[in-house]
Amino acid sequence: MRGPRAGMEVHFLAMDVSRRAKQIPPSSTLAITAKVRAMKAEGKDVIGFGAGEPDFTTPAFISEAATDALHDGMTHYVPTPGTPEVREAIAAKLRDENGIDCDASHITVNNGAKFTVFLALQALLDPGQEVILPTPAWVSYKPMIDLAGGTLVEVPCEGAQDFKMTPDQLEAVITPATRVLLMNSPSNPCGTMYSPDEVRAIAEVLERHEQVVVVSDEIYERLVYGDEPNLSMGSLPSMRDRVVTINGLSKAYAMTGWRIGYACAPGGDGAVIKAMNKLQSQMTSSITSFTMPAVVAALTEGAEEVERMRRIFAGRASLIHELVKQWAGVTCPRPTGAFYIFPDISSTFGSTSPGGRRIDSALDFAEALLDETGVAVVPGEDFLGPGPRHIRMSFATSEEQIAEGCGRIREWLGQLAPDEAVASSPSSTAH
Repeated sequence: MRGPRAGMEVHFLAMDVSRRAKQIPPSSTLAITAKVRAMKAEGKDVIGFGAGEPDFTTPAFISEAATDALHDGMTHYVPTPGTPEVREAIAAKLRDENGIDCDASHITVNNGAKFTVFLALQALLDPGQEVILPTPAWVSYKPMIDLAGGTLVEVPCEGAQDFKMTPDQLEAVITPATRVLLMNSPSNPCGTMYSPDEVRAIAEVLERHEQVVVVSDEIYERLVYGDEPNLSMGSLPSMRDRVVTINGLSKAYAMTGWRIGYACAPGGDGAVIKAMNKLQSQMTSSITSFTMPAVVAALTEGAEEVERMRRIFAGRASLIHELVKQWAGVTCPRPTGAFYIFPDISSTFGSTSPGGRRIDSALDFAEALLDETGVAVVPGEDFLGPGPRHIRMSFATSEEQIAEGCGRIREWLGQLAPDEAVASSPSSTAH
């Protein structure tokens, strides 16, 4: 029986966990969603603005494609990157809708877009290489970068600039160690998106730094409400070989529980895709086999249903922005994509809630609000950058719930007892 090598001391318990596991925080957004579900199960009157998923049911024809495949015996292993039919359907979608020059060999299908981002970073990063991340940013990006051994380089973006990184900001942080720019447009948590001209301006900077690869998370690309369309960075000829485009079916098709994501990376003869496939083959193998026909059905027949849901989200985006603008001292850009709004509630810091709780942070704000009004929002601390001054609200809920919840918050804000220093400071106005 082998024991420790000579001079080697053992300082761990048998069921202790790794440093890696200890350093990764739980997802705050999922925690809020779980708490709301538990409170509702207890019969409490709760309005939840925390969930990052559509409140619609997957369109019936998509579900039927999966059940038909199940009944037809499609219950065995399929190729790790997806069936040829699925990969070609995704490539056709990206060519026709996004303008990305790609084919099926440039596609991999994964267990949700979240895992796709994880795989891309694992395939691209060596320890110590830098990842530029405009913040506020989705809570899972930083842990993914950490797990890949990367070094996070934040670019804080304020609400006054619609939370979007400028070309000058990007240029200022690029170093010889920069490996990845991780972008998410439309944005979770900010609800804003880069215009086509802004995407092109970012690309112009990157053209001078050929070592930088863009990981472009476009999971919300179909949910846009502004005056301009989404432009995929990977469609620009100068960037085609340096972009990993990430997408999936979760948000636009109301398929969050299906866990279907995908990546497209034509560069280097598909070298990144091959590396992602190799990693996935040792982790999960393929996604569930009988969901493959549902992917084809969604991408080839789902445009009308997607547009129907997009129009409903657009109406909610307009409604919630108008209601939030009525909150005294709160600023908030207009949501132009995804289904989030990200108000700056820092004017409440230093105040006391109607229930007598001191509010000095977004976390304090969210906890007091939930306990005293039954309205759940996500505190902004984990979104980094200026996030700690904000709360995230998902408008993936009915207009009635939006109106009721925003009304409760407005009334609650009117009852805060402000600190004298806060009360004497110049107030902000919404825009």
